[in-house]
Amino acid sequence: MINRYAIKRKYRYLPFLLPSAAGVAVFTFLPFADSVRRSFCTAVTGDFVGVNNYKAVFGNEAFGLAVKNTAVFTAVCIPLLIGISFFIAYGLSRVKHIRLIKSVLLFPMAVPTAALVLIWQILFGDSGWINHIITSHGHGAVSFLGSSKAFWVLVGSYIWKNLGYTVLLWLTGIMGVSTSVIDAARVDGANERQVLFRIILPELKPALYTITIISFLNSFKVFREAYLVAGAYPHKSIYLLQHLFNNWFVNMDLDKMAAAAVVVFSVIFAAAVLLQRVWDRKEV
Repeated sequence: MINRYAIKRKYRYLPFLLPSAAGVAVFTFLPFADSVRRSFCTAVTGDFVGVNNYKAVFGNEAFGLAVKNTAVFTAVCIPLLIGISFFIAYGLSRVKHIRLIKSVLLFPMAVPTAALVLIWQILFGDSGWINHIITSHGHGAVSFLGSSKAFWVLVGSYIWKNLGYTVLLWLTGIMGVSTSVIDAARVDGANERQVLFRIILPELKPALYTITIISFLNSFKVFREAYLVAGAYPHKSIYLLQHLFNNWFVNMDLDKMAAAAVVVFSVIFAAAVLLQRVWDRKEV
């Protein structure tokens, strides 16, 4: 009786997880399993074709370009976002009325994507404000959205939208560091730089891991901004995986899309597992 009661007590949280688990299974796992099945079949007849869809995906030049651009975008955005947001959070952690600032930091996430794109077009369009300033000084207009500069416009859009939330995550970690330890270090003669690198940063490793994972996943969600700014076929510097999936969906190439989705999921999952293992080794 004791063992049975102990088991029931140990797993009494399971009924509360079942609704969420059922939703994830129905709306995430089952559709993905169906995508895996479709990746080995034709789109129309459903005939089994083996790995032919995967060969078609890897042999597609647009897929190679989209993978390259997405990888470069992620590699550029994540370090910039993490670094900029940390220094802003570290500066804000010394402000007395920080609670009033926290609500303002979430404002970019509340701005609709369409409104954000409209702002970018007003600023960076061929007849936008920035070009107006440039031409007023006797220089030629710059095509920010129709050239390789569109990549940096998209990078700025990503950082602007995710900066406030990331700053809040850093602030949560910084304000969780024991002030008694910091005060003791300062009494022992530690300067601000030593306090930052010897005490604060080591305590922020869990926050850094969470921020890295969230930033990595959010870097795959910039399709709406790029699509609304430049359409389904933007400049090649911002032609991302989401553009490729959208175009395949429009053309009803569901077999290629399913195979590419499995490949992308495998890469993201492997990256997350690798990051977790590297993190665990550092913790040891």
